[in-house]
Amino acid sequence: MSKLKSLIKFNFFSTSSRKKSTTNKAQKMGLVNSAIAILSLLLVAFIFSFSSRQTQSGVPIEVTFPTMKDAPKLATEIYEANPVMDIQIEILNGCGEPGIAAKFSNLLRDIRVDVVRSENADHFDYDKTMLIQRNENIFGMKLVAEALGFDINNSNQVITAADPNLDVDITLVIGKDFRSISSIEAYLNN
Repeated sequence: MSKLKSLIKFNFFSTSSRKKSTTNKAQKMGLVNSAIAILSLLLVAFIFSFSSRQTQSGVPIEVTFPTMKDAPKLATEIYEANPVMDIQIEILNGCGEPGIAAKFSNLLRDIRVDVVRSENADHFDYDKTMLIQRNENIFGMKLVAEALGFDINNSNQVITAADPNLDVDITLVIGKDFRSISSIEAYLNN
């Protein structure tokens, strides 16, 4: 019987402690749910307040764009006014001076020559600047030679070496003497 009494006491205490823990859990969950509800209301109020401040109903702003005296031209209009000649040239830097091929390119593009390539030569030990005619376009050769101040009859400066595999009319190899070319020197000083 003593065992039965102790078992009844144990069941009584364990049942009451379970009831207390269940009640505590319910109270805690109620507090958590209340806190979530209050925070949700505060969040909604904040969002409403923020969004009402972001919309403006003040003075309208009037934007005006400046008028252009000359309407912009299309590329076709520019080309038709000053077409590129049918002279294709490649420029090779054979002296090692950085950016010199680009400067020669700009000089020749100013006289409407189509510079299709501007890059380094196979080496930087070229002493003389030379024009190499790659096909039968003699008109192009004369124009470029005249722009650079070369004598077309000077075989040290103007060479004919036809190469049907190349897609250019003329190859210009810039040598270490490029500063002696009056047109490029004038162009570099500007």
